[in-house]
Amino acid sequence: MTTVQSTTARHRRALNLTLTLTFLYFIVEVAGGLLTGSLALLADAGHMLTDVGGLALASFAAWMSQKPATASKTYGYYRTEILAALANALALFMISFYILYEAYRRFLEPPAVASLPMLAVAVIGLAVNLVGIWNLRRGSKESLNIQGAFLEVVSDTLSSLGAIAAGVIMLTTGWYYADPLFGMLIGLFILPRTWQLLTQAVHVLLEGTPAHISIAAVEQAILQVEGVVAVHDLHVWSITPGVEALSAHVVLDEGVDWRDSSRILEELSARLKDEFGIDHTTIQVELSSREKKEPQL
Repeated sequence: MTTVQSTTARHRRALNLTLTLTFLYFIVEVAGGLLTGSLALLADAGHMLTDVGGLALASFAAWMSQKPATASKTYGYYRTEILAALANALALFMISFYILYEAYRRFLEPPAVASLPMLAVAVIGLAVNLVGIWNLRRGSKESLNIQGAFLEVVSDTLSSLGAIAAGVIMLTTGWYYADPLFGMLIGLFILPRTWQLLTQAVHVLLEGTPAHISIAAVEQAILQVEGVVAVHDLHVWSITPGVEALSAHVVLDEGVDWRDSSRILEELSARLKDEFGIDHTTIQVELSSREKKEPQL
């Protein structure tokens, strides 16, 4: 199988820059949360940690995906990106539930929080997230993996805004319940996105049809090629987001010269690539009379 550069790999430099900034701020935020006693900051740091892990895994997977295929791994290492997404989703679930548990404990007895330092750290976090959004904006339009990282940074921006709001409320009113309240909201905000990430990763691992591709539309596109009268055993799946594959059996009209099958295969591959972005096609050609079949091409 010819190695195709995944869309994530093409934006690996942007991923690495965002990863570096996010990791540096994560250290600052953990220190700030511990020194100020703010759960909102620690919750946001937990969210930031998942971003660090997710970005690191995405970058690692992008590097791994460029390794050539071998006799034992004929698809190469594309699937490392999906395994990375699955690991990130599981980590997000654990961190979310811990944040909710800690928020419950603090509602029972809210500790005093050093609001002004907490506010300063949250503002720095907002600036870092805005840089990350700018850095990933272009890649998010081309790659599902980059889009996931982009949405993570966007959600972190909202978390930073929540921590800022909690800091302002505590600084101006002394109402320390604001800290566990916003910590809980951040934890709840993570859960639905985590579930979506998990289901998407499992869908790819189960070789489900990519969400942006309609099997009915693919079938119609195949039937529009001159000489093709039927298609069956049609399957479309993602090796990794941005690298789709297809296998199918197409039946040629009885009047088609068998020597034209190469031309038909070329036209099918070009149409599937242009209309659906499917890079890898495996198509078996059959005569409508079923008297003769060619091996897989």
